[in-house]
Amino acid sequence: MSRRRKKHKHEEHVDESWLLPYADLLTLLLALFIVLFASSSVNEAKFQQMSQVFNDIFTGGENVLDYASLIEENDEEDQIDPVDGANETDMELTEAEQTVQEILDVQAERDSAIARDQEELKEIQRAINEYISKNNLNDQFATQLTDEGLLLTIRDNVLFASGSATVQASYSGAAEEVAQLLEFDPPRNVIISGHTDNVPIGSADFSSNWELSVMRAVNFMKLVINNPNLDPQWFSAKGFGEYQPIASNDSESGRAQNRRVEILILPKVSSDVVSR
Repeated sequence: MSRRRKKHKHEEHVDESWLLPYADLLTLLLALFIVLFASSSVNEAKFQQMSQVFNDIFTGGENVLDYASLIEENDEEDQIDPVDGANETDMELTEAEQTVQEILDVQAERDSAIARDQEELKEIQRAINEYISKNNLNDQFATQLTDEGLLLTIRDNVLFASGSATVQASYSGAAEEVAQLLEFDPPRNVIISGHTDNVPIGSADFSSNWELSVMRAVNFMKLVINNPNLDPQWFSAKGFGEYQPIASNDSESGRAQNRRVEILILPKVSSDVVSR
């Protein structure tokens, strides 16, 4: 019998040609990251040198490790001194602290100014209340300290006849005395406003309660600023008609409360900004 020849299995050769482009790719990536890192802190001259190296690597095929000396050069000149860096950080923190402190100082100054102004308004209110009590006007005059300022309310029948915007002669003296109470140093802004009930007006002089309320405020303001010690630039007049009632218009007593003239004495200090 003839012997069977054994077939020898030939080992397949592993193709390792892919390692070459893979190694080149890793080399190029390494070069890229080195360039990015170095260029973040180099001066212009070194940046040009680094650009040339980068170009040589990509075009000439040189090994990036041949240029390792470039990274070593990027030491003392471009490194940040830890002490200097700490000083810069401390300086930034100090500036931030100063800014915060300035804001707190402004806030404290504003709060203090508002508190002083509120005390002054209370003193003014006491003086007006003393005048009201002295002249037995408690049923016609009233004061109230509000968020907007000091409010002096005058019942309209004290000043005006029904449907009229002319201040009654018998009460012109009251307007003069009120004017004396509005003498402030420094001066304050004062708003005089007129209000009515919701009963339609039956006068040929005014087409609406709105017009009546405006003219009552203006005419009363004219009497007030006749005082030579008052500067008209600090005064203004408004008319709200029946649109800001303080009581129900369903009863006569409520309508009587709604017919009024209000004098609002404004604070000197704004609640938003205090000039330094």
